[in-house]
Amino acid sequence: MKQTINAVKAPEAIGPYSHGTRYGDLVFTSGQLPVCRELGRVVDGGISEQSRQSLLNLQYVLEEGGASLDTVLKTTCYLADITEFAAFNEVYKEFFKSDCPARSCFAVKDLPMGVRIEVEAIAHKA
Repeated sequence: MKQTINAVKAPEAIGPYSHGTRYGDLVFTSGQLPVCRELGRVVDGGISEQSRQSLLNLQYVLEEGGASLDTVLKTTCYLADITEFAAFNEVYKEFFKSDCPARSCFAVKDLPMGVRIEVEAIAHKA
């Protein structure tokens, strides 16, 4: 049975979608933007600060769905500027220290709210 995930710590969705969905033991997240729920806006700073917030939001959604960063099978990462790939990777390594999941990462023309990064994941229930 499909179960909708809405994480209390993650920022509210900016459109008609949920933070994620769980089906059986699989957890699918929506793309997580670098919006801080407490601030109610995109975090200040460049790609490093925005990557950190997006990955924190991803962690919150995964945990609400019964998964964790350790159970992520695949991430898809969208960058507004591919020249920021190396800086993004440095932050990504803070969250995925070993046994990294499969990943796709590519540049896109624009992201919602003018952000630098968006990250989504597929994980299994812990």
